[in-house]
Amino acid sequence: MQNGLINTGEPRNIMGHIVSGAVASAVVSGTINYKKAKEKKLSSNEAIQDTVKKTAQGAIATGTAIATANHIGQQGGFLKALTALSVGMAGIYAVEVIDDKLNSKYEQLEASCCDENFLEEGINE
Repeated sequence: MQNGLINTGEPRNIMGHIVSGAVASAVVSGTINYKKAKEKKLSSNEAIQDTVKKTAQGAIATGTAIATANHIGQQGGFLKALTALSVGMAGIYAVEVIDDKLNSKYEQLEASCCDENFLEEGINE
C-alpha cells in the first residue's frame, strides 16, 4: 500500500461497513424510538418511519467514512476522499428530502381525507 496523507492501514471493505452501519443505526434509533412510542411521544408509524430513515442515513454515513478513510490512506487520494465525502453527504441529504416529501404528501392526503366537505360528499353519495 502506498503512503497517503495518513496511514489508515489496509483498505477496508465498504459494503461490509455499510451493513454494519445500518445494523448499528437500526439498533440505536430503533431502541430510542421504541422508548418514545412506549411513552406516547411518537406514534408507532412515526417511530418506524424515523428508524428506517436513520438506518439508511447511518448506512450511508458509515460507508462514506470507510471510503473516505480508504482514499486518505492512498497516495494522491485526497480528491477521491473529498468526492466520497461529497457523495455521502448528498446521499444523506437525499434521504432527508425524500422523507420531507413523503411527510408532505401524507399530510396533504390526511388533510383531504379529513376535510369536512370531503366527508360530507362521501356521506351524501
